[in-house]
Amino acid sequence: MSDELLLHTEGDVLVLTLNRPHRRNAISMALARAMADAMAQYAQRDDWRVAIITGADNTFCSGMDLKGFSQGESPFVPGAGFAGLTQKPPTKPLIAAVEGFAVAGGCEIALSCDLIVASDTAQFGLPEVQRGLIASAGGLMRLPRRLPYHLAMEMALTGDPIGAPLAFQHGLVNRLVPPGQALPTALALAQRIAQNAPLSLLASKQIIEQSATWPIERMFELQQPYANQIAASQDAQEGALAFVEKRPARWSGR
Repeated sequence: MSDELLLHTEGDVLVLTLNRPHRRNAISMALARAMADAMAQYAQRDDWRVAIITGADNTFCSGMDLKGFSQGESPFVPGAGFAGLTQKPPTKPLIAAVEGFAVAGGCEIALSCDLIVASDTAQFGLPEVQRGLIASAGGLMRLPRRLPYHLAMEMALTGDPIGAPLAFQHGLVNRLVPPGQALPTALALAQRIAQNAPLSLLASKQIIEQSATWPIERMFELQQPYANQIAASQDAQEGALAFVEKRPARWSGR
């Protein structure tokens, strides 16, 4: 793993720290590849239930490294997208812990996550139009699904950021916390999620993501295969038995 991406675990939780503080954690090609490798490991490791992405030195990520881009570098990984993540986020839960700036590709990384915990001084923005670019790593597609249309359009067309309190007001941010508390709060949230049945977490995330495009008249039909698979799992039996016996469930992921 590259020194530009630091990994450590807290029980069942994997924490990934973007570690280019001298560049406000801007994404280089090396960092994008390291992130893609880490996401592949996350997918394969049964003992990692939830992952958190955060940034070093009290900032999340300032997006693509424009110095590298000006020299011909493009931090997109085939099949995975910008930062080795935005085109194909993991099927497991992913949380962004945001301090400081989450702008340009940094905002798009946060938008690729399932939950966002942010300091009340954090800022989110898509300033690509100010640099002759567009937010092509998912920002223009995901942002209007998370924020009101006109607010998303203003952010995209002006390139100006919004503060975390406004993002929280409109539901983009799950937890709004004092400066320095984004990662500890994200860890507590991740550990709460990790207590639940892993197969149920995967299926719940898939249904929420995919059902947005399901026809209303077919949505229960399309949900049924997921429901059947979960109902037939060992963990479903374990969950019921643990409830009856008034003890914590011991999940097997089967």
